[in-house]
Amino acid sequence: MIDFRYHLVSIVAIFLALSVGIVLGTTLLEEPAIKTAETLADQLSKGNTELRDQLDVLRKREAGNDAFAAARTPELVRGGLAGQSVVIVEAPGATAAVRDAVQQTISDAGATVTGRVTLTEKYVDAEQSGFIDRLALAVKPASVVFPAEDTPYDKAAAVLASAIVTADPTQTGKENPEAGGILDAFERAGLLSVTGTAATPAADGREASAAPEGRLFLAGAAVLIAPAEPYAGESAAAQADALAATALGLDEGSRGSVLTGTAAATAAGGALAALRENAVAAEKVSSVDTADMPAGRVVVVYALREQLAGGVGQYGIGTGASAFEPTAPTPAPSASPPPTADSGG
Repeated sequence: MIDFRYHLVSIVAIFLALSVGIVLGTTLLEEPAIKTAETLADQLSKGNTELRDQLDVLRKREAGNDAFAAARTPELVRGGLAGQSVVIVEAPGATAAVRDAVQQTISDAGATVTGRVTLTEKYVDAEQSGFIDRLALAVKPASVVFPAEDTPYDKAAAVLASAIVTADPTQTGKENPEAGGILDAFERAGLLSVTGTAATPAADGREASAAPEGRLFLAGAAVLIAPAEPYAGESAAAQADALAATALGLDEGSRGSVLTGTAAATAAGGALAALRENAVAAEKVSSVDTADMPAGRVVVVYALREQLAGGVGQYGIGTGASAFEPTAPTPAPSASPPPTADSGG
């Protein structure tokens, strides 16, 4: 009984001491604590206001820079791609606004856009790689030879490139006789769709007939528009690598190619990141990660012009970019023969 009472008294004493301590603490420290909290809140509020003001200034500067560059884009690119022909390849997830703006800038530079190839989600689906491998083997022209180490997407890119681009200036503007069967096979498989231009200019400057439906005249260069956002999940790397392989295949089958998109595509799982991290591809294919900016679209033209002159570079503001633009304006490449709608079709 004595032990129990002793412990009970001890427990009551402890709780009493805690209660007294809490009361004394809150009473004595109440005013300093409140003042400290108020001071900190004032500092944070002032800091937030300053940051908002800085953000507003940066937004206005960016809007001004974009407006300035947009207004002068035709002047900045005029003649840069005169006499050249370019095909636009659009990856699934690319935004129409970026695609259309890039295409317009290329046209402003004097190039003929032969048309657009739009890849589907199925094309970059890692589970379809076996099917894509078999398709590429089935429809490849005799002139296309696959190295032993080629992946399914290396093969698909080589076959696709043979149908829409050429490294031979004398074949630019003509149609590959085997292109129709290749593009039809890819389209029936649900891997892409094709949009040709309304017409291509003839050598004498008169308007020529359009390419047959579902086909394209051969272009001397290609621009691949990357998805706006990086891929996510277990197959992200494989999907990004598929697009990097496509850009490389287009480059190897033409006089040059550029992979372009936004800075987000330079993050893990992004098509631009996959290209820049691939030593072989980065030595051949140029990339621009500012296609959502007017100045960046000018750089796409400069990078494409550099490609046609035999150079390569990784440009923009994202990871892996060596500079915002080529260090010096590249002389305009020699013009390819004007596209025609005769022979080869």
